Amino acid sequence: MKYVDEYRDEAAARKFAHAIALITTKPWTIMEICGGQTHTIVKFGIDELLPPSITLVHGPGCPVCVTPLELIEKAIEIASIPEVIFCSFGDMLRVPGADTDLLGIKSKGGDVRIVYSPLDAVRLAEENPDRKVVFFAVGFETTAPANAMAVYIAHQKGIDNFSLLVSHVLVPPAIEAILASPKNRVQAFLAAGHVCTVMGYTEYEPIALRYNVPIVVTAFEPLDILQGLYMAVKQLEEGRAEVENQYTRSVRREGNREAQRIIQEIFEVRPRKWRGVGEIPRSGFGLKRRYAKYDAELQFDLTRRDIEEPQECHSGLVLQGVLKPNQCPAFGNRCTPEHPLGATMVSSEGACAAYYRYRSRQSERKSTTGGSSDFNSNPDEKSNSGGDVA
Repeated sequence: MKYVDEYRDEAAARKFAHAIALITTKPWTIMEICGGQTHTIVKFGIDELLPPSITLVHGPGCPVCVTPLELIEKAIEIASIPEVIFCSFGDMLRVPGADTDLLGIKSKGGDVRIVYSPLDAVRLAEENPDRKVVFFAVGFETTAPANAMAVYIAHQKGIDNFSLLVSHVLVPPAIEAILASPKNRVQAFLAAGHVCTVMGYTEYEPIALRYNVPIVVTAFEPLDILQGLYMAVKQLEEGRAEVENQYTRSVRREGNREAQRIIQEIFEVRPRKWRGVGEIPRSGFGLKRRYAKYDAELQFDLTRRDIEEPQECHSGLVLQGVLKPNQCPAFGNRCTPEHPLGATMVSSEGACAAYYRYRSRQSERKSTTGGSSDFNSNPDEKSNSGGDVA
């Protein structure tokens, strides 16, 4: 397949891994900040191609996974109202709340629908003026332009029965929170290429300078990630701490100005609680006051609540890069995709789901073939748990 197979060439990948080994003289810990990158690393065994002195840890790069339990409960409460059509991307339906999930509400008769765009929800609101239509606006900066456009179009058309339940989170503040933590062991980052396609990477430059940490904007295929790792290790070995762009075929330093303009028109920066991490200042988007009538939390008068996470679930430590998924005692037994304790086992971008799906199969293959790479797998293979919302 043109433009996919080229980035999955096993011989080229092994050359990259060899080049990384040649320049590595010290132990380094590097975090990828995108769930799509995590799945590529685990599926293709990229971490097992690297020298033992390089440790890859997985960050809070899955917006489904970091949506707080309190907001999941608010979604469930709204979706339970008979006159509401609740719209969402597929992943969110199986994220566990305190007692049930959105799929459970749907099974009891709630009108919960999977859509592929927030504009689908606007159309539903236009076609059902006697119903209230709510879209669960989850994602990093990547999905913010489409969600902002949905509000803009609803406003222009005078559609008053449409609203967003907003759970937008921002990447740079999360990186700073990780670096400022006393538990931090990350020495370099692979930044999410799709986020930077929208926002550019100027916000990362003061972080690299302040914390003396290399940040490499990286795409999602195996050769992309290996090149990003090579660039990060080269900086570490040379004592540099800069922002570099591996994903030059898509990302510009300034990002997409038009996308940024619609975001700035509709949203403002606010504090945001991250599931398993806690509240991070200025780490999310919320609707501006002039668009408050499209805010589902205000429209349905939902009060703030604090809900305890299941103590058995260690997804917070996974999201902070402190634990690998298979180091959690519940992984694979008490916590599976069919019966998840946390969102990291549900989402198509969750680190726990990646380990559950690919790592056990790799272990079996290692014992029989002596290798763990998955470069010859079907490139069209998809996750069963839903769409990419990052």
